[in-house]
Amino acid sequence: MSSPCSLLCRLATLLCVWALCQAQLDTKLPPGTPIIQLRLAGDKHKHYEGRVEVYYNGEWGTVCDDDFSIHAGNVVCRELGYVEAVSWSPSSKYGKGEGRIWLDNVHCSGLERTLAQCESNGFGVSDCKHSEDVGVVCSQRRIPGFKFISTLTNNVESLNVQVEDVRIRAISSQRKRVPMTEGYLEVKDGGKWRQICDLEWTEMNSRVICGMYGFPGEKRYNTKVYKLLAKRRKKNYWGFGVNCTGNEASLHGCKLGHKVELRGNATCEKGLPVVVNCVPGRAFAPSHAQGFSKAYRVEQPLVRLRGGANIGEGRVEVLKNGEWGTVCDDSWNLKAATVVCRELGFGSAKEALAGGKLGQGMGPVHMNEVKCSGFEKSLTECYFNRDALGCSHEEDAAVRCNVPAMDFQNRLRLSGGRNPFEGRVEVLAEKNGSLVWGTVCSDSWGTIEASVVCRQLGLGFANNAFQETWYWPGDMSADDVVMSGVRCSGTEMTLAQCLHHGKHLDCPRGGGRFAAGVSCSETAPDLVLNAQVVEHTTYLEDRPMYILQCANEEHCLSSSAATATSSSYRRLLRFSSQIHNNGLTDFRPRAAHHSWIWHECHRHYHSMEVFTHYDLLSLNGTKVAEGHKASFCLEDTQCEQGIEKRYECANFGQQGITVGCWDTYRHDIDCQWIDVTDVVPGDYIFQVVINPNYEVAESDYTNNIMKCRCRYDGHRIWMYNCYIVRHPGLAQGQTFHLDSSVIRTSDFRLLAQRS
Repeated sequence: MSSPCSLLCRLATLLCVWALCQAQLDTKLPPGTPIIQLRLAGDKHKHYEGRVEVYYNGEWGTVCDDDFSIHAGNVVCRELGYVEAVSWSPSSKYGKGEGRIWLDNVHCSGLERTLAQCESNGFGVSDCKHSEDVGVVCSQRRIPGFKFISTLTNNVESLNVQVEDVRIRAISSQRKRVPMTEGYLEVKDGGKWRQICDLEWTEMNSRVICGMYGFPGEKRYNTKVYKLLAKRRKKNYWGFGVNCTGNEASLHGCKLGHKVELRGNATCEKGLPVVVNCVPGRAFAPSHAQGFSKAYRVEQPLVRLRGGANIGEGRVEVLKNGEWGTVCDDSWNLKAATVVCRELGFGSAKEALAGGKLGQGMGPVHMNEVKCSGFEKSLTECYFNRDALGCSHEEDAAVRCNVPAMDFQNRLRLSGGRNPFEGRVEVLAEKNGSLVWGTVCSDSWGTIEASVVCRQLGLGFANNAFQETWYWPGDMSADDVVMSGVRCSGTEMTLAQCLHHGKHLDCPRGGGRFAAGVSCSETAPDLVLNAQVVEHTTYLEDRPMYILQCANEEHCLSSSAATATSSSYRRLLRFSSQIHNNGLTDFRPRAAHHSWIWHECHRHYHSMEVFTHYDLLSLNGTKVAEGHKASFCLEDTQCEQGIEKRYECANFGQQGITVGCWDTYRHDIDCQWIDVTDVVPGDYIFQVVINPNYEVAESDYTNNIMKCRCRYDGHRIWMYNCYIVRHPGLAQGQTFHLDSSVIRTSDFRLLAQRS
């Protein structure tokens, strides 16, 4: 936690920056200072980053990276209205520019008002190539009171829009609507909110604005209402029009339109202030009958997001030939990311992420070097290089989308925690005709319910779910239980969307110290089973009962083993399992080291009593045999190149799986099997479920299930077509159909029976 001193220092720094910027804005440039304008261009991942381009002498050009520094970056960002630079990048990270290289060997102190005041070789004096074009990443924060000032007398249309803020201001009849989809568009410039004249306004402009606010589309509005209002309202117009092509992710990517002559009440005489009317995605559309009772569902089955901490973000995955795969980050940019976001019912992209930033996927990389115009209905319509090879899952692309403001975070809070990411869950509920804060009953409270709370509050993933919160003294006036019987599927956007008792509360233990609590985390592990290892290592073994006593004590045999004689044999379906952690955090057992359970017979500790379920299912989904595996040794068996092992079971060591490592349970250890002694010959489904009780939070539970087709003839076993069940519709308990008439001998992987 930050100390009061460090917080005061940060505040003082911001005040100094603000004061400096204000002073610079209020003073004229020294005589003889060249007149320039700046913009950020190129292949962007965020709208506040890009290649630095300078408009000088009627021509746009670039800046060479020689001698460039963070001080120069600060000057660039402040000139564009941002508080500061976060970083700068050499060697044309955002692509090679065109035309002149205007500045080289730039030296700035950081106090200059414009880049033109910094020392350099002089305009147009450079020995650089465009492979040395410099780029910057600015802070998202805008300078308070920043005023866009165009120093150009003509060609203003080549400049990007740079304003302090943008908003949609609803009229009184629309203000209680959630989400707010319609209203006047206003930009904040020079500390004042101003309207835009609609004479040159287009649907493409509205499309960009709606995308910024989390909406995938726009539509016409009722002009009569706004014409009546315009006569009564005082208007304060901005001095420029706006010209968007429609594929921009933000208004800051649009160009300026023509200058508007400001003539007081006579400004925009033949027009009105711009109004936008946006169309929400299906998950956010208001339903007058049911409110927001629907859980979040993606609208397009060909593309999905996985591994994201919050709504509207995740690793991009594409369905091709019945198999989900990822997208390589080569050429990945905001245009492609925006196509994904709109396709899934969100707005434009806030950020196009590269380098597996939201976790690595499994399976094939379906698309590489994706190039989108920004108007495609689906990412699958974009051009991509079908022949490009060499992409690994370390380069998986991801997105963060703009989502509508749904007011979710004002209906829920965490109270009493040591930091904003933990605490007792308190809900705003109606009681006796008024809204009051109260607690949630902890009966049946688990990780899935906690994950919905963390997502609703924008705090990421659930780290833990607590059924006692006496150590978090919340607001005593909120001790009473206002919500009980909560059961979530994990796809809900709010806790209120989960199944619960409604007004008929039932909570024997009551609230207070027994109220539900959570701790959240911005990152989480993600376990995925290697299906090929299972398929390649499966075999049958007939093993005598007298050497299976320890396994029997741990309930690893079928129920008929209880009456079996010591000289009888059990038929075991054996296999190895290799479990990868593809998330962003190490996978650790939920139980603390001191509370692990000792098993005398096998002489080892169990850090998780049930780590995996093994099931043999009939073709209609009925369970015919089962097994389970406790995590007696959860460790890093192997890791990817460059990653060090952190967990080793020897000498009662710490257990876990490091990010980028995998744990292998070999086929020849106890309980790594299903007892199929009582199974009759036939066609079956073999299923493995990791972390089946959701004891440990993960970023993606939908990839925790593996299924194989299986044929048993009473003597031999064939295991084939093993794959990760990546679709919620094929989750545990769902029917899996197999047409035995289409099985070919060539499909089988026959593994010899071992006895």
